[in-house]
Amino acid sequence: MIQLNGLTKRYGEQLAVDDLSFTVRPGLVTGFLGPNGAGKSTAMRMILGLDLPTAGTATINGRAHAELVHPLRTIGAMLDARAVHPRRTAYKHLLYLAQTNGLPASRVGFAALDPSRPIAFTGPQGGPPAGAPVLGDEARLRQVVSNLVGNAVTHTPAGTPVRIGVGTDGADAVLVIEDKGPGLPAEEVERVFDRFHRADASRARATGGAGLGLAIVRSIVGAHGGHVELRSSPGEGASFRIRLPAAGAP
Repeated sequence: MIQLNGLTKRYGEQLAVDDLSFTVRPGLVTGFLGPNGAGKSTAMRMILGLDLPTAGTATINGRAHAELVHPLRTIGAMLDARAVHPRRTAYKHLLYLAQTNGLPASRVGFAALDPSRPIAFTGPQGGPPAGAPVLGDEARLRQVVSNLVGNAVTHTPAGTPVRIGVGTDGADAVLVIEDKGPGLPAEEVERVFDRFHRADASRARATGGAGLGLAIVRSIVGAHGGHVELRSSPGEGASFRIRLPAAGAP
């Protein structure tokens, strides 16, 4: 939990932050909005101990940032996107931070979203996973995987098993993300990739999204010359299957 109490910062005669107080509770996505010069970056620097307040306090789980024994194990931050190497993906950047701060690589990936879930990595039809090289936009293809994994986590109860299958089938690279959740009726399966469509609450949805995640998946896959389909029925879970042209295929 992040708490600011009467946080104030002056640079000489310039008042940058004025008596700022708020609480960010665990598990909540909180927007920190304001025009340029409103003091957002200054407040975040004080939370991270990069700047000292003129008055007030900023604490993380009840302690100042300087008092945390392993700060990155408690709070992460990015104040300037230019701090990331331009040729390093977001995943590799997070992996670098984990490995240099004594965090297991499993914290970067599916297990970080929900450690309670049993995850099986297999081939598309089962068996061992295999390589599935494709030519395409790495960032966009990672977004496809992220959206589908996030969908499985969001729409199924905690602890629901998930299978990720990777490999090739003829000239296609194949990715399968399959859960053992409540599943969807046929009318929902037909509409699940429509923009702004949201399935009903029966799939354990605690909070609503914009209904764009799966539409984005279909758009990106289509732009790469591929196809995505969903197989699901009530009580039988959901299986998303993506086919893309494999690199080097005739």
